[in-house]
Amino acid sequence: MSVSSFCNLTGMKALVTGSSTGIGKAIALELADAGADVLIHYRNSADAAQDVVAQIQKRGRKSVALSADLSHRENYSEFIEQAFEEWGTLDLWINNAGVDLLTGVDSKLDYDHKLEKLFEVDVRGTVLLSREVGQRMQQQGTGCILNIGWDQSDRGMEGDSGELFAASKNAIMGFSRSLAVSLAPEVRVNCIAPGWIQTAWGEAASDVWQERVKQETPMKCWGKPEDIAKMARFLCSREAAYITGQVINVNGGAVR
Repeated sequence: MSVSSFCNLTGMKALVTGSSTGIGKAIALELADAGADVLIHYRNSADAAQDVVAQIQKRGRKSVALSADLSHRENYSEFIEQAFEEWGTLDLWINNAGVDLLTGVDSKLDYDHKLEKLFEVDVRGTVLLSREVGQRMQQQGTGCILNIGWDQSDRGMEGDSGELFAASKNAIMGFSRSLAVSLAPEVRVNCIAPGWIQTAWGEAASDVWQERVKQETPMKCWGKPEDIAKMARFLCSREAAYITGQVINVNGGAVR
């Protein structure tokens, strides 16, 4: 498959956590379209992960699926070691994995346990993985790390989910800015803050939520996982060589 010269990632090695479905899958496929070889990470969805691997290989890129439970910190170093050993080096690391509190089994947990889950995976996982990977990339002399925030976390949204995601995603956004300073100039670190993106929850959301999205978004529609993926491709590319420590909203212009 030919690759556009703009945001060309040919020869680069990437890993995307939580990439068997949703936004992570879209990012993995977009990076492959840009020419990168991509490691797919999953926790339980082995069949879905292998399907993404097959799609990447059909594009003429290399891909392997790696399993790791990121809710347990003792798994982090082994997971990172396995990832780097697979190809000898990694140029791009995207922390997308997160707890599904809206449609998954964890949606039944009480507030306190949801908060605990978010800080185990979304916050602690992103922080500790980024630090260790960043140090390895510094030793390589180059690298790019992307994290995933949330556009409403610094503006505020009512309800349990708004409070919980604001707490965790604000932590990630602030951490990303600081890590970028720590790892510069060898490694760039940025954060994408999605708005109303139509993943599994959005597809099944009630008419009330469908209308709310239209009212709060100047573009009057949901974003797609591919919209996040295209921003990820740009931020990973040489065209973004002077961009680090930034949190970039991809949200259809929403300001509420």
